[in-house]
Amino acid sequence: MTNTPLSMRTHVAIFGNTNAGKSTLFNALTGQEAAIVSDKPGTTTDPVVKAMELIPYGPIALIDTAGLGDMSDIGRQRIERTNKILKRTDFAIYVADINNFNSEDYEKAKKLFNEKGIGHILVFTKCEDIKSNSKYEQAVFVSAKDSESIEMLKNRLASELSQLDKEPDTMVGDLLPPGSLTVMVVPIDSEAPKGRLILPQVQFLRDCLDHGIKAVVVRDTELEEVMSEIRKPDLVVVDSQVFKYVASVIPEDIMLTSFSVLMARMKGDISKLALGAEAVNKLKDGSRILMAEACTHNSSHEDIGRVKIPSLLRKYTGKQLEFEYSVHHDFPDNIADYDLVIHCGGCMINSRTMNNRIRFCEENGVPITNYGLVIALVSGILERSMKILKK
Repeated sequence: MTNTPLSMRTHVAIFGNTNAGKSTLFNALTGQEAAIVSDKPGTTTDPVVKAMELIPYGPIALIDTAGLGDMSDIGRQRIERTNKILKRTDFAIYVADINNFNSEDYEKAKKLFNEKGIGHILVFTKCEDIKSNSKYEQAVFVSAKDSESIEMLKNRLASELSQLDKEPDTMVGDLLPPGSLTVMVVPIDSEAPKGRLILPQVQFLRDCLDHGIKAVVVRDTELEEVMSEIRKPDLVVVDSQVFKYVASVIPEDIMLTSFSVLMARMKGDISKLALGAEAVNKLKDGSRILMAEACTHNSSHEDIGRVKIPSLLRKYTGKQLEFEYSVHHDFPDNIADYDLVIHCGGCMINSRTMNNRIRFCEENGVPITNYGLVIALVSGILERSMKILKK
């Protein structure tokens, strides 16, 4: 894995009123013309995301958002999209034109950042002549024409980000000591992408390499043969779809879990997700279940979220259940209308997004769990799949 996935990068979003110079600053920070720049207000319509390395901090995802303050119908739609970015923002840059600064708008944004628990920097742009403001001494004053001021902002940003509580960056490195042996069980079916592994599998394999943990990769069809050829593994990690079969093959004294469970632990509150899985036993005829997918993909007859889990749950509960779907960063505001949310592993979203979704469900009294935990529950191995996390 040569590049850090966006989902594992600290998300830094640029906010501010229309024509404050956000896109110009975005391009200056990234060193590329990634965002369209124009003197015409409202040029930026959709968020623009760019991966970059912020030295000496590390990998971040920088997001340019549409301007606030446009109250036209289109403007309100842009603001709505910008506000959604807040749900995945780890740190904010509030940009203001030094020659046209609205302090009331900034104070409103500052209050919103504080309510969301998002740290921020106030950045004044177009500062060719003005370099300070006694009322906002902690602000950064920049000009896109002055490379030194941009470097000063980068250094300040790196310093601020270094104080954040970073999400766990390991799936297994803190669970097993170096020299441990793991077995990765990866089924190859129509849902498996041709010529590559899916992201959680790649991340797990890289994590093993980074921490000196041995990893044997095998299809479920060769698992029994491989198990007879190697020493007793310390952990077997499976694709959730073959959880039940692998559990029947692997002796009880060998720890077993899934990529989805490990990803859920890294991205969110695994204890709340595990508790949410128990809500499956309370489902009734007509219960509405939201299947939340963090990525977009074509579905097939073997799709885990749209075919296999609905089939498993109908069979397990014996109930007529209703399934609805949300995709990528779309997560419905009417979450209280559902009886259960079943989320994917979350490999394509960052930790803040996942935890915000868990919190939002909790506030609305709706249990939330994930694919792997549900499959473990209906397979009768939920407790076993969590054992590695309780070491």
